[in-house]
Amino acid sequence: MDTDFAINKIGFIGFGLIGGSIARAIKAIRPNTLIYAYDYHDNPPSGELEKALSDGVLDYVYGELTSGFPDCDIIFLCAPVLANISYLSKLRQIVKPSCIITDVGSVKDNIHEASIDLQMQDIFIGGHPMTGSEKTGYSNSYALLLENAYYILTPTVSTPSNKLNILQDLVKEMGSLPIILSPKEHDEITAAISHLPHIIAAQLVNLIGESDRMSDSKKQLAAGGFKDITRIASSSPEMWQNICLTNSNVIKSILDQYIEYLKTASAALKAMDGNYLYKMFDTAGEYRSSIPNKSIGLIHRIFEVYIDVKDEAGSIATIATLLADNHISIKNIGIIHNREFEEGVLRIEFYDEKSEGDAKSLLSNYDYNVYER
Repeated sequence: MDTDFAINKIGFIGFGLIGGSIARAIKAIRPNTLIYAYDYHDNPPSGELEKALSDGVLDYVYGELTSGFPDCDIIFLCAPVLANISYLSKLRQIVKPSCIITDVGSVKDNIHEASIDLQMQDIFIGGHPMTGSEKTGYSNSYALLLENAYYILTPTVSTPSNKLNILQDLVKEMGSLPIILSPKEHDEITAAISHLPHIIAAQLVNLIGESDRMSDSKKQLAAGGFKDITRIASSSPEMWQNICLTNSNVIKSILDQYIEYLKTASAALKAMDGNYLYKMFDTAGEYRSSIPNKSIGLIHRIFEVYIDVKDEAGSIATIATLLADNHISIKNIGIIHNREFEEGVLRIEFYDEKSEGDAKSLLSNYDYNVYER
């Protein structure tokens, strides 16, 4: 950490899952740092911010940006993408020259252009922690959400090296892995591996929902793989509306390419082209298998195992007790009511990678057939 720059006060505008998790991580590593939050509600503090105050994660909540924030050493913009740009302009006249303003949005070029227009490129450094959850809000935040997650930083040619080093060091202290990208490169990557999948998931769910309005039969049978591959369709509609509007050109480009791939698959089905269909699944399977299983990416990883169990009373309780006796916490557990997958019928979800690995080793030692997907 730059010894000439002391981080004493950090401000947050937007205090949901990501903002709350960053604040928790900072409090854990730097308990004496004062953490402020802005409350745009008419009667501050709001319920979530009140809880953060009582938890000791926040020290002060202000209803005006002119209070507290002019003294901040770092300010995190954690609101939706379009709102972050608006707040950037509001902060321009009140922050001190040494302040670092960063954001956590998954679109970078748009806000970087705004920082240039506002002549704030020596203050603003784009940021994007590649982690998250389908759950939202401060109440679902936790410090370990940042641990081992890639944290992209997008400086410009005008970014002072000392400020970039300060932010990089803080990211490392929080347990994340900083990666430096240009804003455009970041947006191209996220459009392909995050933004497009969310659109695909949403429209696939909408397609099935529209066709299922009369009988609900598809909904009854969708508990297996369909629900897994469309999990991200449950994400915040406001956030994804903002992302699509601010990265529209890049998303449209990759979406158009994907549509061409779908047309090719459709043509292969019409022509009964078995060779193409085999190659389509084979090459996809090879590439997917090459993706590191232990990485934390843009789409939140689930730590889970599947277990073959006998259909008899007490079998689930035996497994749950075994895990509890070995201090392995279960986040979620449930029976899969079909044999869509070979990988067992009992699904157990854990809070972190270590718990997943410990559970797999433990249950395997007790002769359970344990699988990962």
